[in-house]
Amino acid sequence: MPHIPLPDHLPGITGLLEYRLDTAEPIRNLTQLLLRGESTLSEGERELIAALVSSRNCTNFCNAAHTKAADLLLGEPETALAVKADIETAPVSEKMKALLQIAALTQQSGRAVSTEAIARAKAAGASDREIHDTVLIAALFCLYNKYVDGLATVTPTDPAYYQLLGERITGRGYVRPPGGYPTPVK
Repeated sequence: MPHIPLPDHLPGITGLLEYRLDTAEPIRNLTQLLLRGESTLSEGERELIAALVSSRNCTNFCNAAHTKAADLLLGEPETALAVKADIETAPVSEKMKALLQIAALTQQSGRAVSTEAIARAKAAGASDREIHDTVLIAALFCLYNKYVDGLATVTPTDPAYYQLLGERITGRGYVRPPGGYPTPVK
């Protein structure tokens, strides 16, 4: 049960964002820019970073949501699971392995990101902007994970919910629908 009153029909971060529209706007804008804006990393690769960090933070809502979004964007469900199980054996490029390792280090502590991890990413072809965005996405999802878990938001267990959420995320991004989310008729 959430620590504060939240809309029953909006689990996870969605209910929190609706609770405070003034703080939600910059959060949504930053997420949209980082995960759907112009980048040399694909949308699927950026969702893999979000899924990895959320998985390592044990935030079930964000892990399920961003894993499903990555699956949909990549067109298959194996890669996100493989990344979360073992980055080094996952079916992604060497550059992506290096960036995912940077994300994993960021999840542990920003200070855990080593010179060696950065050098590995650069040697694999990662640009400074890709490294920057990886750290920022990872840090941002640490914030979101703490936000969702810190207020004990509802976490659906039905995989069908995450299928719909993944479709919403991949279809409209992180922008709030005009007029918000309607309350379901009971």
